[in-house]
Amino acid sequence: MPDHLSALQLILAGDPALFAIVRLSLGVSIAAVALAAAVGMPMGALLALTHFPGRPVLVVLLNAMMGLPPVVVGLALYLLLSRSGPLGTFGILFTPAAMVVAQTVLIFPIIAALTRQTIEDLWAEYRDELNAMHVGPIGRMTTLLWDARFSLITALLAGFGRAAAEVGAVMIVGGNIDGFTRTMTTTVALETSKGNLPLAMGLGAILIVLVLAINAAAWGTRIWSQRLTG
Repeated sequence: MPDHLSALQLILAGDPALFAIVRLSLGVSIAAVALAAAVGMPMGALLALTHFPGRPVLVVLLNAMMGLPPVVVGLALYLLLSRSGPLGTFGILFTPAAMVVAQTVLIFPIIAALTRQTIEDLWAEYRDELNAMHVGPIGRMTTLLWDARFSLITALLAGFGRAAAEVGAVMIVGGNIDGFTRTMTTTVALETSKGNLPLAMGLGAILIVLVLAINAAAWGTRIWSQRLTG
């Protein structure tokens, strides 16, 4: 049977090994996005609404971190989480938790930087109104974050897309252990090198559909927000 038909058969038959990998990948990426958003959105809004010495340097650094090489992040986290590292006592190296940490580090700058830019643009538009109503710093932050919710959903989707497609960092800190830390991307890389093309192609097809769905959701959110605000 041709490889592409075998791959389709694995998907349609609901192959347990294939969908266990998909579930793990989605779980890790969703957890990473949640953690990155919990820290990145408030930090991005804070950078947008405050001015202090060194702020321009911090903004430039945050923007630069959007292009962090995944393998460098993976290596740094490996050294931190290894048994001899400062965080080795947590014992999370080669576990899904380490993979969540790696993806969080990678997508946190994306979410924080996009949030900062979005909130900064809104602040320029609503500064006079909020100052006239004597809205405090926390009130400004929550008001603008809520007003920018549709744009921020797009930022979250962008972060999720980066996390779901990540290979290097999760392979280093997760170990690519069969049935435990093997994600879609790491499995595609491994199974291709082994010549097991049906499984690699099946996971690749699911990953492509997932990326298309994310982009469609981002586009739909943008159109929906324009209709609501228009």
